[in-house]
Amino acid sequence: MSNGSFTLHTEHGLISVSDTALKSDAPALLLIHGNSSSSKIWRHIQASKRITERYRVVAFDLPGHGASGNAPYPNQSYSMRGYADLAVYILEHLCIKSVVVIGWSLGGHTGIEMIPLLPSHDISMKGLMLIGTPPALGKEQINRGFMFKDPHLSFSAQLHWTLDEAKDFSRTSAGEPFEQWMEECAIRTDGKSRLLMWRKLADGVGLDQRKTVEEDRDVLIAVVNGGAEPYVNLDYLDEIAWGKLWKGKCLRLEGLKHAPFWERPTMFEEILEEFLEDCAKA
Repeated sequence: MSNGSFTLHTEHGLISVSDTALKSDAPALLLIHGNSSSSKIWRHIQASKRITERYRVVAFDLPGHGASGNAPYPNQSYSMRGYADLAVYILEHLCIKSVVVIGWSLGGHTGIEMIPLLPSHDISMKGLMLIGTPPALGKEQINRGFMFKDPHLSFSAQLHWTLDEAKDFSRTSAGEPFEQWMEECAIRTDGKSRLLMWRKLADGVGLDQRKTVEEDRDVLIAVVNGGAEPYVNLDYLDEIAWGKLWKGKCLRLEGLKHAPFWERPTMFEEILEEFLEDCAKA
């Protein structure tokens, strides 16, 4: 696998991007990581020959995360719309016209935000896989979609973390096997990104995500979660009248938690491969 990494100058700051640059008729695969993590979480997918020999795989670190720089204009960049604008910019920069987005947690919210943006850029989203992501906007939906009751008080929305808090979040978020870089990514993350992103989502700033996934009939959406998901109310996901839901149901992987693709990579790879094949046929 050829996996070239480079730094891209954007209005959201210096962004670290990796791209296998495979020439293929199949849609490219864009991987978007979660809150206080980085694109390192996608290592198993990026190392999968079954995936990388058939699909161009692109990943990047969100502003204020991983190897990317902090956003020069935090209020503009640290929001679902800001992240989505950046993702679209990266696709345009790489001349990608057809894409399947895999979004984990915050990355899933970003993927939903991309749905109405891509057509005006002449980019087709063939599919979107949501992992650990309840489509939501405003306090009422957040309270139903997540396990906690006040998004402003949520641990994941705090500006400052102690070392112990960063360690606890990284372990709960990624699950096992735990690796030291996960804690380092949590510590590195710009706290403003958590605070501002959550504040806007809770205050109803941005796209009505639930309405979007219910009304859109063009994008095939897969909802794949661990059955022991620690943050998301899985019953809330089952209540949503998805516009075009893969397999006609939300999948629950028994015993797995917030990052099933990390916990059981071989099993997840089979699910991903099947989804990508169905997206390519669409």
